[in-house]
Amino acid sequence: MTNPVSYSLVDDIGVISINNPPVNALSHAVRSGLLEAIEAAGRDDSRAIVIQCEGRTFIAGADITEFGKQPLDPWLPQVVDAIEACPKPVVAALHGTALGGGFEVALGSHYRIALESARVGLPEVKLGLLPGAGGTQRTPRLAGARTALDLMTSGTPVPASTALETGLIDRIVAGDLPAAAIDYARELADRASGCRRTSELASPDEDAQLFADYRAELSKKARGQLAPQKIVDCVEAACRLPFAEGSAVEREAFAECMASPQSAGLRHMFFAERAAARVDGLPRNTALRDIRRVGVIGAGTMGSGIAMNFANAGLEVSLLEVDDEALKRGLKTIEKNYAGGVKRGKMSEAQAAETRARISGTTDYASLAGAELIVEAVFENLELKKDIFAKLDEIAKPGAILATNTSYQDVNEIAAVTGRPEDVIGLHFFSPAHIMKLLEVVRADKTADDVLATCMKLSKAIRKIPVVSGVCYGFIGNRMLKGYGREANLCLIEGGTPETIDAAMQGWGMAMGPMRVFDLAGLDVGYKARQGLPEAERGDPRAFAIPDALVEMGRLGQKSGAGLYSYDPETRDYRFDDESKALIEAQAGKLGIERRDIAADEIVDRLIYALINEGMHIVEEGIAQRPSDIDVVYVYGYGFPAWRGGPMFYADAVGLATVYERICEFRERFGSDNWEPAPLLERLAKENRSLADWADSRD
Repeated sequence: MTNPVSYSLVDDIGVISINNPPVNALSHAVRSGLLEAIEAAGRDDSRAIVIQCEGRTFIAGADITEFGKQPLDPWLPQVVDAIEACPKPVVAALHGTALGGGFEVALGSHYRIALESARVGLPEVKLGLLPGAGGTQRTPRLAGARTALDLMTSGTPVPASTALETGLIDRIVAGDLPAAAIDYARELADRASGCRRTSELASPDEDAQLFADYRAELSKKARGQLAPQKIVDCVEAACRLPFAEGSAVEREAFAECMASPQSAGLRHMFFAERAAARVDGLPRNTALRDIRRVGVIGAGTMGSGIAMNFANAGLEVSLLEVDDEALKRGLKTIEKNYAGGVKRGKMSEAQAAETRARISGTTDYASLAGAELIVEAVFENLELKKDIFAKLDEIAKPGAILATNTSYQDVNEIAAVTGRPEDVIGLHFFSPAHIMKLLEVVRADKTADDVLATCMKLSKAIRKIPVVSGVCYGFIGNRMLKGYGREANLCLIEGGTPETIDAAMQGWGMAMGPMRVFDLAGLDVGYKARQGLPEAERGDPRAFAIPDALVEMGRLGQKSGAGLYSYDPETRDYRFDDESKALIEAQAGKLGIERRDIAADEIVDRLIYALINEGMHIVEEGIAQRPSDIDVVYVYGYGFPAWRGGPMFYADAVGLATVYERICEFRERFGSDNWEPAPLLERLAKENRSLADWADSRD
């Protein structure tokens, strides 16, 4: 194997070059080569040393495939300490991104020079970890405690200009970075600047209140998470203790985070997101269709957001509505969204105007004839969607991709009304469509490979995380949500309140409690869907008695000012009011239900295990390609806590036997109509196997 680290002399400057594509990750070979090179440079005739990387980036982080395995010497703290201990000035030359362990290598260097386009950061928190090679100790000594806390608890990289202002780098250049770095190293040697070791800098003097305030803030925005709080502990240690003692605190905290279930869940999600982009059975060399212009049918909240996605990616968009009034409302929504983006600093006014100009409105289907992709985003009515696709079959040009944004309906039936079912696919966006990252890509029975491949590629261009689903009612996400919502409403009528149920789920880690989600989505959405079903298909009447009664009295949710909660029209603050309480109790009495106190752990188990049980059906049926795809859907589309790894990973973490036994308990208490264990769950539990083992055995 070729050594990924090389060392050479350029006149009197030693140059260490790292070449470990694609992102120069700190693999064992890189760490070993870097240590050998820095030791060799310390012994030769060089006057100063430059550490640089080939390719498109500086070291962009650790080799994540090594996480969770027995560490191999040298480990990164040894390498960074050796760089800092070098008797000659060491300059790190940064381009692209210097992230995580890569930035810690730079922090261990005596000086840092960067291209103006470079970005630096310590994103370990996103994997449930903290910088473990001195980053928590060196960063506050250079930039101060608050800047260090902001950088590490957010995990968000900052541009070189910001890093220069805060003292994290020393110089910014444009143009030839390798040459500039060598010149800088020679300048330092000529000036006899010596080795400025960050570990020898004075600790920042910070008031204890800063750390108390930061912990309180994190307890809200990073609720239940271990790593952010441990980062605060480490930065506080950097301000209170000598470097060696602070480093010992860091090492202990890093080991605790690495061994935690939270880091395991976040590392699982890192790989799950990348696996979701791979389509089983789809050749890698599948030709793609060229998409330059997009049509979107429906200018409501969803259609407007979908149009923005494509315009943001540089594509021309025609937005169609049935009449001028509806079209004007949709275009006004788009204007408002872009204005909000400008106000929040997401884009300049010029960028917003340029992007908005890519969206044109129309009420004429013929205007969509030139589009290579047409996305239907109208109300969830199968017959209406069929009518639209029959029209598209007549006007769309040959080879155009016809996509439905349906959340539930049968994509095969929609495709069947066209003479080109191979061109039809489901693209299920999540609301608000211009913000939510998830995109369910629904592969119908006759969807062509190149249509699927094109949509998967296009999803990246519009900054979505795609997950392939087969055709079934509700696909992956909404099919599973049915059981989650059922149990939330059953807990409500059996004795819970919107407040206790939401508190239980948010305390467990969900981004928002189910009752607030129902109100936000609109209780009338589910009501209308149920009214369109035969009574036998509506499910357990106890599970929708309360939301239906609320809708019938005009409490539709947040949009009407009241639903399960009532809402302040100005502030949107919410509360559980007497009218809602009386209605819940009346519905329980009407159905002969004796209400009781329901513990938080029962609420959590009923809602989460309902998700898991349905997920087991979905993976066994092949609706999802792999269990981890379900985790991606729920983390990015439904607010499931990423640090729990998604519902299917969580099932393995708890133990399938434990999940199975709890579901059997619910079956005994509540009946088999809602609580029959999935066959795959029962089989794996009795075989003492994990879902991950089962998935691996199929590969």
